[in-house]
Amino acid sequence: MAAKPGSAPTTYSPSLTQKTRPPIFKGNDLDWVRPDGRGFHQCRPAFFRTGAVNSASGSAYAEFGNTKVIVSVFGPRESKKAMMYSDIGRLNCNVSYTTFATPVRGQGSDHKEFSSMLHKALEGAIMLETFPKTTVDVFALVLESGGSDLPVVISCASLALADAGIMMYDLVAAVSVSCLGKNLVIDPILEEESYQDGSLMLTCMPSRYEVTQLIFTGEWSTPDINEAMQLCLDACGKLGKVMRSCLKEATSASQE
Repeated sequence: MAAKPGSAPTTYSPSLTQKTRPPIFKGNDLDWVRPDGRGFHQCRPAFFRTGAVNSASGSAYAEFGNTKVIVSVFGPRESKKAMMYSDIGRLNCNVSYTTFATPVRGQGSDHKEFSSMLHKALEGAIMLETFPKTTVDVFALVLESGGSDLPVVISCASLALADAGIMMYDLVAAVSVSCLGKNLVIDPILEEESYQDGSLMLTCMPSRYEVTQLIFTGEWSTPDINEAMQLCLDACGKLGKVMRSCLKEATSASQE
């Protein structure tokens, strides 16, 4: 899916607050760079577009390098569990992959773990009390898996919720970092994720500077966790500006 005329992916990266770490490899590989040529602390260009699915209450499409995601939001609509009164709304999330999303064809399926993480990342940002006894359904589909899939899904879903007019405290931006040897690389691609020693994903509401979810795997030292979190928070703040810019452009276009 190509960008609209005049639109272009926006580059965002955290500010470097510390000296660049030494490269992973020794000897003849002192000039080692990431497979796509980015610096260790450089994020992929991000492209967003709202209104990607006409039949949905709200929707968004996101493209970060080779990672392509589309999210549809339906509701608020009467909850199937309406007989059980609730003074707050319900949020249902589902993440799935197309059969051609991954390098090994035919592996596309529902991803329950990602669905649960998406729910947790978004729940704290939505004003659930504004739609009691009703449900909002979020369906995320990964069209192409190019690495950092879940952070892209979460950011895209947040934008789709805003497009649907769901009341939120703030947008939710998500960024991940991989630990590769002695190096921390932000917004890893699929190849980097395949041989990472550990990963950390942070989701937050940028304008409120509130973390909604923090997940890390592997063994991390305290200094590395602190550095990775700061990188993610800084990048989330800049990604949030890109997302808000997308919403403003969509609003301006609809008023013309």
